[in-house]
Amino acid sequence: MGKQINVALIGNPNTGKTSVFNALTGLNQKVGNYPGITVEKKEGICKLPRGVKAHIIDLPGTYSLNASSLDENVVIELLLNKNDKDFPDVAVVVSDVENLKRNLLLFTQIKDLEIPTILVINMSDRMAYKGISLDLNYLEQQLQTKIALVSTRKNEGISDLKELITSYKELSKKPCLNASSIDPQYFGSLQKAFPNQLLYKLWLVITQDVNFGKTDRKSIEDVSNFKTKSKVDLKHLQQKETIKRYQFINDTLKKGQTIDLKSAKDLRIKLDRVLTHKVWGYLIFGVILLTIFQAIYDWSSVPMDFIDESFASLSEWVKTVLPAGAFTDLLAEGIIAGLGGIVIFIPQIAFLFLFIAILEESGYMSRVVFLMDRIMRRFGLSGKSVVPLISGTACAIPAIMATRNIESWKERLITILVTPFTTCSARLPVYLIIIALVIPEGRFLGLSYQALTLMLLYLIGFGAAVGSAYILNKILKIRSKTFFVVEMPNYKLPLPKNVALTVIEKTKAFVFGAGKIILAISIVLWFLASYGPGEQFNNAEQIVTEQFATTNLSEEELNQKIASHKLEHSFIGVTGRAIEPIIRPLGYDWKIGIAIVSSFAAREVFVGTLATIYSVGSDEEETIKNRMAGEVNPILGGPLFNFASGISLLLFYAFAMQCMSTLAIVKKETNSWKWPIYQLVIMSGFAYLVALIAYQILK
Repeated sequence: MGKQINVALIGNPNTGKTSVFNALTGLNQKVGNYPGITVEKKEGICKLPRGVKAHIIDLPGTYSLNASSLDENVVIELLLNKNDKDFPDVAVVVSDVENLKRNLLLFTQIKDLEIPTILVINMSDRMAYKGISLDLNYLEQQLQTKIALVSTRKNEGISDLKELITSYKELSKKPCLNASSIDPQYFGSLQKAFPNQLLYKLWLVITQDVNFGKTDRKSIEDVSNFKTKSKVDLKHLQQKETIKRYQFINDTLKKGQTIDLKSAKDLRIKLDRVLTHKVWGYLIFGVILLTIFQAIYDWSSVPMDFIDESFASLSEWVKTVLPAGAFTDLLAEGIIAGLGGIVIFIPQIAFLFLFIAILEESGYMSRVVFLMDRIMRRFGLSGKSVVPLISGTACAIPAIMATRNIESWKERLITILVTPFTTCSARLPVYLIIIALVIPEGRFLGLSYQALTLMLLYLIGFGAAVGSAYILNKILKIRSKTFFVVEMPNYKLPLPKNVALTVIEKTKAFVFGAGKIILAISIVLWFLASYGPGEQFNNAEQIVTEQFATTNLSEEELNQKIASHKLEHSFIGVTGRAIEPIIRPLGYDWKIGIAIVSSFAAREVFVGTLATIYSVGSDEEETIKNRMAGEVNPILGGPLFNFASGISLLLFYAFAMQCMSTLAIVKKETNSWKWPIYQLVIMSGFAYLVALIAYQILK
């Protein structure tokens, strides 16, 4: 059995680092968070030649070791702490062949830490297209490293990279240049004071706010006393260091890289003129959004119908095959019905993630961020706020984490507070089932009413986020000013492997994350719906039989009446009846009330809850959608899920803070319970008011 080595994958954003990570690890990867913080941690296992296994950690994108955000701090803290279990045996710096000059700044800094370092020059398939040629022998000699020329698109160079990682002990640890020559006197005295410490490591400790393991801290904790220079002087030295590094990089690339501009065929400028145009840019983005929502409906209808009918048949089959009793009822009416309420939406959620992955992989998402900055500025938000707002369409939790790269505390706080308004994938199951019930199936200009309604809900959520940001910007008295910088990556065809891995990973996270909650809640709900207090529940059969003794009900109809009576007087029925007066003005009955309360654990639980409630005591093989469509309003008559109550529900879920996980992450990010409590009270109150007005007008 070969040993396992730690490999850190490091690079600037948009260098194709994720593509290299996917090429090395495939499906042997997992995503979590760094201990104690909410920065995403991607790691995977790669089998190397000669029986060696590599534990590969994909570090957050960073431009240099001069950190300006929490993501970049994570990189520095790992590289400076030899006691960390993930400390790399070898660092793999991923660069982009078109931006080699900028990417090499980070490479030269890591080399100064005397960690064995490999340089990956990615997207090598674009070299001929861009008129670029490289003298690899010269570059390896000057940079004191080994270089892997890689094209993840054509799957070239990955085996060479694996061989280099395996032979990491043969790599030179020598720095590329002597950065301390920018101030020999200062760095000389620093080295005298700490003769056993790496000079560049000391310099980073002085200039960065980073944390270290206990052993390292003991040996370098006195270094803070060495800040003999003012902040301005330290900043000036950092600038001199950067200039010195770029002088070395320029000299190296003069001989090591040749660019024939005449042969470069670049459509990027022409495309950018159209896609970021102040009129056409927004129109194109609108058309893309419409196409996405139409495709979500059209493409997923067949698999959704199949899943819906399969779960109904499975529930009926379980009841037929297994002996009658509490366990069979729990399995058929609780677990299967509850899970069926979430599994049905896998096709639509997978398609949503598919389109988001394609937009990000192609480079178009950065154009959207740039485009939307023009609007965001008017509402007191940074253009960087658009990234959390757009990624909030997947889930508010990682979206709120993504605000950590916003330097201004005021802009970051506002973004955190308004992001939950954007329509996340957890709202999607609620929207889809209600839209299917209350919106007719006609078309307008080739687009279905249902797809248009879904897009409108997304726009309403985004509008609410931007509108509330404007109000918060006026209310919050926090002074701050920042500048918006976004990198425009080159356009490229999305790699099918990257897109597929993203869709699988995100859909799996959604299903398993929601599945655990739904399974637990389904079991609890089944118990609460299957048992009840008092005579009304225990003697339901006798009471109903006597009540309808004079009517000629069939056995099936009588059983249905008994099941309804039991449900109404079960524990869940009693709870629902207690809250019914509050929700009745919105057009909801006690069953919807229970679904709303239980969905506070996670919004998507709403459908699973109704699936469980409507399945209890019923022997008919019927889909959840048909059951909901057949529900009758006990006071007004007619369908319970009509246009008025449906629109009321859609608006309630568009604005309500129905997610305790989001509240928990807001508390963690703001380090206070004040902001999540404000969110819960204000968003829920606003949602109730809007839903009330909508129902009262439309009924």
